[in-house]
Order: sequence, then C-alpha cells, then structure tokens
Amino acid sequence: MTAFIEIKDVLKEYGTATALRGVSFAVERGQWCAVVGASGSGKSTMLNIIGGLDSPSSGCVSMDGVDLCALGEDPMARFRRENVGYVFQQSHLVPYLTSVENVMLAQYFHSLTDEDEAREALARVGMDHRLGHRPSQLSGGEQQRVCIARALINSPKVLLADEPTGNLDRENTTLILGLLKRLHTEEHFTIIMVTHDAYVAGWAGRVVTMEDGLIVKDEPSDR
Repeated sequence: MTAFIEIKDVLKEYGTATALRGVSFAVERGQWCAVVGASGSGKSTMLNIIGGLDSPSSGCVSMDGVDLCALGEDPMARFRRENVGYVFQQSHLVPYLTSVENVMLAQYFHSLTDEDEAREALARVGMDHRLGHRPSQLSGGEQQRVCIARALINSPKVLLADEPTGNLDRENTTLILGLLKRLHTEEHFTIIMVTHDAYVAGWAGRVVTMEDGLIVKDEPSDR
C-alpha cells in the first residue's frame, strides 16, 4: 500500500552545500510525526519539500497519490492551497487585521471568504473570545492559535508545523501541543512537526531524528 506522504531518494543542494543526502521518508494518513535534529540537519528543508515550498534537486515526492515533482508552478501553488496547512515559529499574522480577518485572509487566497467559517475555525482552537483583537493585543500562545486556525480554515489534508512552539514558554507550549493532540486524536489530522525540543517531540506518536542531511533514527515516541 502506498503511503499518504512519501519522499524517495531526495537530494537537495544549494550551490556547493548539500541539505538532504538521498533521504527516503514516508508518513501514513492520520500519523503525527516529529522531526528532530540540530540546526542545519535538514529537517526544515525536508518539511518544505514535503509541503511543496521547495523542490528537490533529485528524487521524488508524492502526497495522496500526486507526484509533486511533476506539477508546474501554478498547479503546485493550487495544490498547496487545497491540501496543506502551515504553522511556523513566527505567526506571520497581518498586524492591522483582527483575528477573524487574519483567518479569512487564507480563505481569500483559496476561494471565497466566509466570516462564519472563520469564526468557527477560531472556536475550534479556543479563540472565539478574541475574534476582534489584533495580533498586538494577543499573547504569543494566542497568536499561534490564530495561526493554527488559519492553517485549518481550508480543510487541509496535512498540517506542517515548523518549530510551532519555538517562541513560547512552557505553559503556552503545552497548550499548543494539547491543541495539536486533540486535532490528531479527535479529528485524525496528519501532522508533521519539526522541533529541536525533546519535550515537544515526545507529544508525537513517532520521532524521526536527522543529522547532516540524513535520517539516522526513526522510532515510536515513548510518551
């Protein structure tokens, strides 16, 4: 059976630097996988290639049976909008927009905006009491919850999170991880999360360790 997400023999070079050295990696639908490793290990590069934000120098990538390497620029952008939700370390919220308007912005680039749907997405992450607040009026944890709502609004097939708690204290980190756990266990989201924090990685069901552009360990979480 073909995996939901699969990369095979992926090499990624930037000039004379090699970020990925023939990596093969697969994720089943509904799995929560943490990718860990030191800075420069290739984990964020691999995440960007899985999400179609970057392309491999060689090798192939597929998601839900679609060969991403065969897509042109415009079809790839459309595929990302319809299938992938992103959560980054920096929330990248538009400072002059309210929470609900920031979520609706993702709808605008996908299809049509729907304020009721945006409100429902914020309610899913416990932010229905902060709909009219701008980013400067929100805590770091609240900003990340808005970011997650924005990632979910277009019903993606996979959630890609790159250091989603990197700027948060332990209390807010635990709140965000609890939210991701609920999305995974109750809504069966497929999640791939890059982190350098062992505590964060332990929340996932699977932990993949990278070193110098290679996967050196792949094991179930002991949590």
